[in-house]
Amino acid sequence: MLTAIIDYESGNLHSAHKAFERMAREVGAGDVVVTGDADVLASADRVVLPGDGAFPACMAALKGHSGLYAAMVEAVEVKGRPFLGICVGMQLIASRGHEYTLTDGLGWIAGDVTRIVPSDPALKVPHMGWNDLVIDVPHPVFDGIKTGDHTYFVHSYHMEVATPGERLAHVEYATDVTAVIGRDNMIGMQFHPEKSQTTGLRMIANFLRWTP
Repeated sequence: MLTAIIDYESGNLHSAHKAFERMAREVGAGDVVVTGDADVLASADRVVLPGDGAFPACMAALKGHSGLYAAMVEAVEVKGRPFLGICVGMQLIASRGHEYTLTDGLGWIAGDVTRIVPSDPALKVPHMGWNDLVIDVPHPVFDGIKTGDHTYFVHSYHMEVATPGERLAHVEYATDVTAVIGRDNMIGMQFHPEKSQTTGLRMIANFLRWTP
């Protein structure tokens, strides 16, 4: 069993790698590698797409690694490998991103990535820090997780899904902010599970055990 964390030069992957390695050992989920090698990605049983920064830059960087991009698409769309997008890696699943310039996403889950606009002007953007999850749709990734458990966010944009049932969880920030999306073999987490202590580690473990 191999979990591949995609390295397309979009952020420091050290903490994510360590968290996934730790939980893979605990649940007996095999090996975890950080890779920019298309052949390694093609052989992986699970795929993780992280991302830090702006949507257009991350999408351009991902597509700039053409062999890696093609291997990811084949793994997820054709082979049906379990996929987890984290932070901007989650946002890239969307149809479009509206950060700086309108940019096409992967289109795996229909929706648009738009700027967070809290109704309370006292609340600042970026949305940064701990917030309590509200679970909207049951999913195996929430095994042992309940509404009120908190996770760590750092972002200014979030995904507005076109199909309500594909928003699995949200948080309140004087507006609904999408926290988890998913359908079929795909999951996305807007927060950083690797920085979300017990709750985040549990969700990583759940993903590593999940069979869509």
